[in-house]
Amino acid sequence: MSVGQQIKNLFRRLAIAFTDESFLKAIRRVENVVSKVMSIALVVVIFGTLFDLLRVLTIDLFLSEPRGAFSIPLLKIFGMFLNVLIALELIENVTAYLRHHTIQLELVIITALTAVARKVIIFDTKADGDLAGLAIAVLSLSISYLIVRTQNKNSKN
Repeated sequence: MSVGQQIKNLFRRLAIAFTDESFLKAIRRVENVVSKVMSIALVVVIFGTLFDLLRVLTIDLFLSEPRGAFSIPLLKIFGMFLNVLIALELIENVTAYLRHHTIQLELVIITALTAVARKVIIFDTKADGDLAGLAIAVLSLSISYLIVRTQNKNSKN
């Protein structure tokens, strides 16, 4: 086979490889691999966060004086609980993507609402935080959730 024919065959293979269907199939494979790696990473994060929460609770309740009482602020503990919940919601987003190959906007908005709610719950009034910004975020996300939920209900009927 001559060099010219080899180059011609190479270009023919590349043309086949870069057809829309082949290219999209390759992209879907990459998306699946990335989603699976993200899921594994999120499981590691969830267990790490859960371990940290249990460690803090054990030390604070059983090893610190006075025993059976919290010495650290409850808002910090609540924030740690919500961190675990947010991580669980993130893994739910990724697994929903793996199942349906679409981003489920309702789940994303709920996750964002949980994250903002966590910020509101642990908000320190003495810190340089912008409560008005959090209020706008909650209002915007709530309206977005209402719109998406209404659209989802209408499309199911």
